Amino acid sequence: MDISLQKVAYRYQENTPFERLAIENVDINITSGSYMAIIGHTGSGKSTILQHLNALLTPTSGSVAIGDRLIESGRKNKNLAPIRQKVGIVFQFPESQLFEETVEKDICFGPMNFGVKEEEAKIRAKRALKEVGLSEDYLNKSPFDLSGGQMRRVAIAGVLAMEPEVLVLDEPTAGLDPRGRKEIMEMFYRLHKERNLTTILVTHSMEDAALYADKIVIMNKGKVYREGTAEEIFSESEDLVGIGLNVPDIVRFQRKLEAQLGFKLDKVHLNMETFIMELADYLKNNEDHQ
Repeated sequence: MDISLQKVAYRYQENTPFERLAIENVDINITSGSYMAIIGHTGSGKSTILQHLNALLTPTSGSVAIGDRLIESGRKNKNLAPIRQKVGIVFQFPESQLFEETVEKDICFGPMNFGVKEEEAKIRAKRALKEVGLSEDYLNKSPFDLSGGQMRRVAIAGVLAMEPEVLVLDEPTAGLDPRGRKEIMEMFYRLHKERNLTTILVTHSMEDAALYADKIVIMNKGKVYREGTAEEIFSESEDLVGIGLNVPDIVRFQRKLEAQLGFKLDKVHLNMETFIMELADYLKNNEDHQ
């Protein structure tokens, strides 16, 4: 499913003394089946954009096209439930939203709330639980008897059971250790491929954006600052540091090594394997010419 934001602005508490402009003149096009990362520092507007992706917020000005639905400012946009079924959001710490007596009931709640019959919802629950790496043995357990990591996977299964076409990930690795972070991100990438999901990652993790996204959008002070592939974005590392963002560790290491040794590789590298290969070729060629 394609999503397009055109000239979108949003003001919180409009027409009150507390009015605040959160985003302004935002143009973002997300193509079906793609994996986009939206990055930026706190207050940059990325969370406000996230809530426009399934019409939790509607624009103060501009428009948002979500599939064949057009959400426009100044109009009464009715019957938004189908959008929220097709665009699933995994919020930060999704495990905090668990509330049912059993894992099965919790996963079934979303689909049944959108009109799916109980029998079908249970089939979806089993499938979704397997997709997040948990066995059917968990179905009759209380979600509150599980570990934190297991609870998070159950909450994610609840989103998957609605069979969304778009999956929006809001800082999905918050609070996880490095191993747990990698496992969760690899799981989302596998689901992205297997289900052909349009995936949008909202994050402050430059590493995750660099590793998984086809395209990156950088937000700064409520506006789109830059967009492009990971290589295009992180090749201008000094530019990112200038607006208070870090760059992936591998990019920082490459730039530091280049400065110390007085050379520059042909391109910025986003993983250690390709970096080492090009570095070895450069050193070999340089040695041959001496």
